[in-house]
Amino acid sequence: MDKRDRMTKNTTPTKFAGASRGTLLLALLIGLAAGIMTAVLLATLPSGPAPTMQTTGKALVGGPFSLLDASGKRVTEKDFAGRPLLVYFGFTNCPDVCPAGLQVIAAALDRLGDKAGDVGVVFITVDPERDTPELVGKYAASFHKHILGLSGSSDDIAAVTKAYRVYAKKVPDEERPGDYSVDHSTFMYLMDGNGEYTRHFPHSVDAAELAGALTQAIEGSAGGPAS
Repeated sequence: MDKRDRMTKNTTPTKFAGASRGTLLLALLIGLAAGIMTAVLLATLPSGPAPTMQTTGKALVGGPFSLLDASGKRVTEKDFAGRPLLVYFGFTNCPDVCPAGLQVIAAALDRLGDKAGDVGVVFITVDPERDTPELVGKYAASFHKHILGLSGSSDDIAAVTKAYRVYAKKVPDEERPGDYSVDHSTFMYLMDGNGEYTRHFPHSVDAAELAGALTQAIEGSAGGPAS
């Protein structure tokens, strides 16, 4: 091995060692700078507990509505102040779900006996183009005299379905061109005497369960609207 080879072999590790020490020193300086910046940021943050969001804990279901009954009389949510209100949506051409739900409601009202008049029950159409106030009124009453059928303009129905978070969409009938059905949500909504949402039921709820819930709601509203 000549002198030049020995010099190359001996100096290479020295260069690597010098580079490693330089890299380590740079990393230490960066870490120190980061620590100082973190300390400064923490010092500027306000002390005390973290802020909390205020919530009402109430479901955003329900609200004002203005619709028409079979006689053409304007009906609003204010007409039910001081007593619970059961709200159900559907349409008169509904083949099965709506009649099934209305039959459950009728059976629950029968279980209430004389107290049936102490709760408001409305059946609101989601098909205002075909369901006139007179038509939906007669349809609802055919299930029970205490079920009030309501309709209105397309804008009226759009407003109340929005307030109650009801899904409703026209679906063309493939077998009968020009005809349609309405796909819609099928829950029953129980509101208290102040118009506040309390709970909902599927259209297939047991009549006894619904009657029990209505009885509790009537008893809870016996004192009238809260001041």
